[in-house]
Amino acid sequence: MSAPLAPPGGDGPLAQLRRYTPARIGLGRAGPSLPTREVLALALAHARARDAVHALLDLAALDVALRAMGVEAPVVRSAAPERAAYLARPDLGRRLSDGAAEALPRPAAAPAVAVVVADGLSAVAAQRHAPPLLGALRSLAPERWEAAPVVVALQARVALGDAVGAALGARLVAVLIGERPGLSSPDSLGVYLTSDPRPGRSDAERNCVSNIRPEGLPYGEAARRIDWLAREALARGGTGVALKDESDASASAGRQLE
Repeated sequence: MSAPLAPPGGDGPLAQLRRYTPARIGLGRAGPSLPTREVLALALAHARARDAVHALLDLAALDVALRAMGVEAPVVRSAAPERAAYLARPDLGRRLSDGAAEALPRPAAAPAVAVVVADGLSAVAAQRHAPPLLGALRSLAPERWEAAPVVVALQARVALGDAVGAALGARLVAVLIGERPGLSSPDSLGVYLTSDPRPGRSDAERNCVSNIRPEGLPYGEAARRIDWLAREALARGGTGVALKDESDASASAGRQLE
């Protein structure tokens, strides 16, 4: 028979590991079952994940946050008419609604990079993390990100960015999108980079940086990786299988030269 697990908050090895991960380890026991507090915590996490999937983007609040950075972002919608259809029909979330592409304001010159802020499967994540991440990118490399037009997309999947990028004539599109919620992260943001965006691109042609949130990948580190990928994608003319993420090696080489 195995020894009883150390209770959370004790000094056992599992309790020490819990300080470094939100994973549900070393939960303890109450007879043959989990302690009531852990059962309730799991139910709460599940409820938060469900709420995140069904939540709607607060456009007014997002507009205020973006305008504080000097960003005016037009809004487009996918072919999904409302949230229930979006969740049941992923294909609708990958297409722009009728006339949306034609209604987008065109920049005076074709941009190198276009940014799409999309609700995805967690509008909470886009609401909380897209503005500060965009701010970090603009501070890190203003030559790439301050000139990038920003579009807000509702009921959107990642592939919707391809149509937006093509309509704007961008060489690269960065889609900042709420990821599928997990039981420890209902508000995780992902960023997908696609070179030469146009409808029909596959997921193999994208690079992704995920789990962006203060408890996961912090904004500054995420911005460093995303900008490295964007810079290299523009220089090499490809993303996905054509572009391996070597941003860590690049940063390490830079530190050795200092």
